[in-house]
Amino acid sequence: MSEPSANSNAVAGQTELFASHGPVKEPRNWTPLIVGFVLVLVVVVAIVIFGRSKPESTQGPDPYAANLVVEQARLSQADNFVGATVTYIDLTVRNTGQRTVVGGMVKAIFRDTLGQAVQTETVPLRALVKHALGGEDESAELSVAPLGPGQTRTLRLTVEHISSEWNQAQPELEFRGLQLK
Repeated sequence: MSEPSANSNAVAGQTELFASHGPVKEPRNWTPLIVGFVLVLVVVVAIVIFGRSKPESTQGPDPYAANLVVEQARLSQADNFVGATVTYIDLTVRNTGQRTVVGGMVKAIFRDTLGQAVQTETVPLRALVKHALGGEDESAELSVAPLGPGQTRTLRLTVEHISSEWNQAQPELEFRGLQLK
């Protein structure tokens, strides 16, 4: 029998050196996967909690609202520069209370011919004041022209769009979140 040559031993040694001995099992590190899952879960929960719309306040009118008497309400409409109709509700309001109103909101409920609410808008209270250069009166923050005890002032509510189903009657008004001095 012939002896293996040195060359064949070298090839055999290389074969063993590069030969696969089967897959080496390394322990799986689950930490990044668990951390990623927890982060995704936290983000989803945060979106659900902070992303949902807040339900409209179930509380009724402001307690001081009983001291604000609407003596007259005038509705008017005008087209703005983009061709949309804007509705103005000018309220003549008398403050029969002992505090000064410097801000707040009004909830206006517009109804259809059947008396059903077709739109509800909550808009800020703004005072109608004389323009500094003359001409038309303009609306300004109520804090600029507050409504003091015993005073009467015209307040302007501006509504950008009202449903076409509105019956054109004066909307129901509730004073909310009044800021008092």
